[in-house]
Amino acid sequence: MSSKLKPIPQFGKPIIETHCHLDYLKAKPLHELLTDAQSIGVERIVTIGVSPDNQEAVLALTQEHEMVWGTQGIHPHDARLLNDEIAALIQENLHHKKIVAVGEIGLDYYYEHSDRRIQQQVFETQLQWAVDRGLPVVIHTRDADEDTRAILANFSKTLTQRGVIHSFTSGLALAEFCLEEGFCLGFNGITTFNKADNVREVVAITPLDRLLLETDAPFLTPVPYRGRENAPCYLPFIAQTLANVKAIEVEQILDACYQNSMQLFFKDVALL
Repeated sequence: MSSKLKPIPQFGKPIIETHCHLDYLKAKPLHELLTDAQSIGVERIVTIGVSPDNQEAVLALTQEHEMVWGTQGIHPHDARLLNDEIAALIQENLHHKKIVAVGEIGLDYYYEHSDRRIQQQVFETQLQWAVDRGLPVVIHTRDADEDTRAILANFSKTLTQRGVIHSFTSGLALAEFCLEEGFCLGFNGITTFNKADNVREVVAITPLDRLLLETDAPFLTPVPYRGRENAPCYLPFIAQTLANVKAIEVEQILDACYQNSMQLFFKDVALL
């Protein structure tokens, strides 16, 4: 590690990494990444299902590592790939005690790797799985504010566990709607980017009891480590940025985000 890089701060508070992709991380062996995370206070990590190819890998990670929990779901990029076999696999895996949410699901009209109508159908299908299982959801939305809002509104009476809009980069109107509907908003390294004033504006209006910390590792590495593969151990930089935006002590951010994470993902899970 270069001596010019700012050391990772340690605040003596427990942290939950609510969104990363452990099966995508390549810079270090997984046991080292987990040790690095524990060294700065990370107690639990939620690693995310996104494609037909990684649902079983996510589940395996949760079984191999006590601190790792997971989700199951198809990202909008791969919505076109959802078939009966994958749907059955995901629904079966949702019964596992260490799978805590349906996700990453949603809409992405920026890349449109899948047709918009297919994305919408698959999003609605997976929201119904969350309803049926009584699980929260982890939602991805990009350049799809209007349709995301419309679909979530249709599920407002039945999606009792709500969830999180992860890596929030959408407009204030969608943020206000999601907050009113009881969703959390997840923030990551984007909050540290120089040109991310729009994201920091949303941070400013998000109540403390709706904030979640995430890295989305290996993507979106925060300043001052941009250019390197992201990892859960960089969460303190994000927490400090949220504290700066809200003009409060970082310990308040960490306490709130920990409590929010426990309430959303682990309230019905016995401590292991």
